[in-house]
Amino acid sequence: MSFAQFDFHPKITAGIKACNYETPTPIQGKAIPAILEGRDILGLAQTGTGKTAAFVLPILQRLLHGPRGRVRTLIVAPTRELAEQIHSDINRLSRQTGLRSIAVYGGVGKLPQIKKIRAGVEIVVACPGRLLDHLRDKTFNLDNVEHLVLDEADHMFDMGFLPDIRRILKYLPGTRQTLLFSATMPGEIRHLAEEVLDNPVRVQIDHSRPIASVAQVLYSVEQDGKTSLLKEIMAKTDMAATLIFTRTKHRAESLARQLQRAGYAATSLQGNLSQQKRQKALNGFKCGEFKVLVATDIAARGIDVTGISHVINFDVPDTVDAFTHRIGRTGRASRTGEAFTFAGRDDRKIIMQIENSLGRKMNRINGPDLPAGIPECTFSAAEQPGRKSWHKAKKNGRPAGRSNGRPAGRTAAAGVEKQEQPHVRHRKAGSRQKRRSRAAMLSGSTGNLFLNP
Repeated sequence: MSFAQFDFHPKITAGIKACNYETPTPIQGKAIPAILEGRDILGLAQTGTGKTAAFVLPILQRLLHGPRGRVRTLIVAPTRELAEQIHSDINRLSRQTGLRSIAVYGGVGKLPQIKKIRAGVEIVVACPGRLLDHLRDKTFNLDNVEHLVLDEADHMFDMGFLPDIRRILKYLPGTRQTLLFSATMPGEIRHLAEEVLDNPVRVQIDHSRPIASVAQVLYSVEQDGKTSLLKEIMAKTDMAATLIFTRTKHRAESLARQLQRAGYAATSLQGNLSQQKRQKALNGFKCGEFKVLVATDIAARGIDVTGISHVINFDVPDTVDAFTHRIGRTGRASRTGEAFTFAGRDDRKIIMQIENSLGRKMNRINGPDLPAGIPECTFSAAEQPGRKSWHKAKKNGRPAGRSNGRPAGRTAAAGVEKQEQPHVRHRKAGSRQKRRSRAAMLSGSTGNLFLNP
C-alpha cells in the first residue's frame, strides 16, 4: 500500500514526500478514503499511530476546492502542546497548497491571534477555553466550517472540557463533516459521539492496548529510592531520548534539576511554566538540545517527537488509559522502544489492571533499595484482576493498600497522627473550633507517599 492509491493533488503529494511518509499506517489506510468521501469518522487509535496525518491529508485535499480566507476547518485539541503539534504538521503537509492554519490557545496574547485570523486562514487548531473567548468576543465566526475534528476526545473529557465542547457546537453549522478521534472510549465519549456524529465510519486500531512494539519493564521500588534507581538505570542504559513522567508539577521540576546537577541535558515540561518556556523545552527536546524531558500527564498528549527510545514512569499513573498514552510516546510509527515503570506496594492494584490491558506480565526487576519487610511487586498466576489473594492486612473489613487506584496512605497516616496526640480536655465549642482542632491534628503530615518531595 502507498499514498499514491489515494490520488492526492500533486501539491499535497509534495508535502507527503517532504515529510518522508512512504507507507500509510493502518489508521491512515482505513480513515483517509472515508474522509475523502465526506463520511463522519469515529477513530479509535493509540497515540503514535499516525492519526494526525490520517485526518489532515484528506481535509487538505477537500479544502483545495472552495473559497479561501475564511475558517472552513476547526480542529479542537485539549492542550497547547497538541494544538501546536497539529498546527506544525499542517504547515509541513500544506506548504505548497497556499492553505493557512493558526493555533489558538491561552497563555499568550489574543491580539496576534485576532490579527492573523482576520487576515484570512482556512484552518483553526484551538484549545476549547481560548476558542470560546474569541467566539464570545465575536473575533470570528464558524458559520463556514465544513470540517470539525475533535482530537484526543478522551483527554478533553479527563480535563473537564466536555461542557465547553457542547458550547462550541452551538456556534457551528448543522451540516458539516465531523471526525472524532480518541485513544480510549469511556462512556461519556461514546455518548458525545452519538450526539455529534452522523452514521460514522468506525476505525479502530487496538485502541485499548498499549503499543506492542514497546518492551515493558517493571521495577519494584519505593518512593525514596526512585531517584537513585533512575540515575543508575540512565548510567547503564544507552538512551537516545528519554521521556520521564511524574505525577506532579513540583516533582517534574525538582527531578529535572537533580538530573541537570548529575550532568544530564534535562529539562521539564509542566503547567507552572509560561507558554514560551514550555515551547522552548519541547523544541529543545525535539532538536536534541535536551536528551531528557521530565513531564506531567497534561503535557503527554502534545509530545510528538520521533526517536524517543525510552519512556520512564517515575510515578505510576492513576489509570490504564493514562498509562497507554504515556507509553505511546515511544515505539511510534512501527519503531521499537522501551518503557520502565517504577512501582511500590501501593501500586499493586493499578499494576494488575495495566497488565490485564497488556495481556501479559511485565518483566520484573527489584530496586536496589527495597526496604525490609516490603514484598516485591511480583504476582503469581492466581493474582489476576478480580482476586484478592495478595491482600494480607485488612482494616475495617476492607483490604489495605490502594482503593480504586488511589493511595491509601493519607487516611492511614492521619489515623496514626490522631492516636499520637496527647489527650486534651476541651470545653464545649462551636463547629469552627472543632474544625480548627481537627486541622491542627492533621497538619503535621500529608501521609501520602507520592506527595512528599
